[in-house]
Amino acid sequence: MSTTTTLTPASSREKGLKRGAVGLVGSVVVGIASTAPAYSLAATLGLVVVSGAGLKAPAIMLLAFIPMYFIAVAYKELNEAEPDCGTTFTWASRAFGPIVGFMGGWGIVISDIIVMANLAQIAGKYSFTLANESGIHNTLDQSTLWSTIAGVIWIAVMTYICFRGIEVSARLQYALLGIEIVTLSVFAAVALIKVYAHHATASSLHPSLSWLWPGGLGMSAIASTVLLAVFIYWGWDTAVSINEESDDPGRTPGRAAVISTVMLLLIYVLVTVAAIAYAGVGTDGIGLGNGNNGSDVFSAIGPSLYGHSALGHIGLALLAITILTSSAASTQTTILPTARTALSMASHRAIPTKFATIHKRFLTPTWATIGMGVVSIVFYVAMTLISQNLLNAIIGAIGLQIAFYYGLTGIACFWFYRKQVLTGLTLFTRVLFPLLGAIFLFVMFFYAAHTYLAVDYLADDAGNNVTIWGYGAVGVVGIVSLLFGFVLMALQWAFSPDYFRGKTLPRRSAEELSAEDLAADIA
Repeated sequence: MSTTTTLTPASSREKGLKRGAVGLVGSVVVGIASTAPAYSLAATLGLVVVSGAGLKAPAIMLLAFIPMYFIAVAYKELNEAEPDCGTTFTWASRAFGPIVGFMGGWGIVISDIIVMANLAQIAGKYSFTLANESGIHNTLDQSTLWSTIAGVIWIAVMTYICFRGIEVSARLQYALLGIEIVTLSVFAAVALIKVYAHHATASSLHPSLSWLWPGGLGMSAIASTVLLAVFIYWGWDTAVSINEESDDPGRTPGRAAVISTVMLLLIYVLVTVAAIAYAGVGTDGIGLGNGNNGSDVFSAIGPSLYGHSALGHIGLALLAITILTSSAASTQTTILPTARTALSMASHRAIPTKFATIHKRFLTPTWATIGMGVVSIVFYVAMTLISQNLLNAIIGAIGLQIAFYYGLTGIACFWFYRKQVLTGLTLFTRVLFPLLGAIFLFVMFFYAAHTYLAVDYLADDAGNNVTIWGYGAVGVVGIVSLLFGFVLMALQWAFSPDYFRGKTLPRRSAEELSAEDLAADIA
């Protein structure tokens, strides 16, 4: 007997997901966990320092927060008007029509598929790092084959957990995020205590309020470093993508998105200040100005911070566990929004309706969840087999998709509410904040595209430039993968044109949608 049922696509917003399964705390946890704060800091903080921020890296974290907060506000306002798990897809369709809406949904899907390869790679690598820190010494971690197998296993496990239900997923996130926050807090506390007790490194510094202000940095340094930092905030929108499963779909997800963004700011600034204070920004040793430390600042600082005692091994093991759980948690919470975006797109016939299948028992998107896991595994393995450098290039390209669909959401919020007479706070939250956030992100999109297309942007281990068609591989992959959405759109349009004719998700302004809801309630 079949255990699944396919919903009949219609204009109804009911898709069969489990209502009331997640509250405000659970939504905030999912939103924070989706950004993988420990891994994001490990991989990005050193690059921010080396790229010109230096001691001003905490200020860069503050600057990057501003557009993220503005877009989080846009998500909140749009979600109150229409709490649909398709988020950007649904709202952009309402504001600008089916073509723009489809591309907004595709931006979410392709960015999540690409980042899954990176998260799986990190989870596989740190699985063996943790084994070594635990005394299980082996040489398997030196093998790309075995780390790839471990990464595939992580994707499969997290896909299964997402398939089993949103409540199971949320409960696991409590544990994974708890480990992450505790370890990062311990790291910051130990670093600052050693700095003020004069037991840190020779290059350590006492924190200064001037670190929180970008004064003295040139515009080139600010632009390039904010470009790096803004993307470590990416992922909080998962809290909104599970809106139809929350206890209050119209309010809880939007509030969770804003709270998540603010809490991420506190985490990032605290750890950044602590790391710089302990290690300094010099180019020698564990200094964050040393480019060799850029790919993982925790591995660079950890041995010096915790020492070689038994307690030190515990501290290093905790760091390894944190990076592992961070990437694992983000793997799971990346599957959630992609599956629900696909579910919404299928329910409105923007993609094949098979993806609107809901499991009768678990009330989760069956084809969309499993499909996301399978596609991610295939993509990850394929890119690993082709070239590690190409995989790195593709991961770098994800910033373009993020800037695109976040920026599109901000513009959609502004346009959606354009016919309303707005005053006071709503003028800022529904128009000015979303518009400013969108302008910033689109400017950054074009700046990044120009930077990534440069021939010498990325080089392999031998010093050869990594290019495609004579342009930087990062830029080509980022732009082409986004444009590939038009190919998929054309295929769906040819076989099932209802969505593209405005029949399943017609354009509506805020006033028109409210009138439509009122008429439906009366009927």
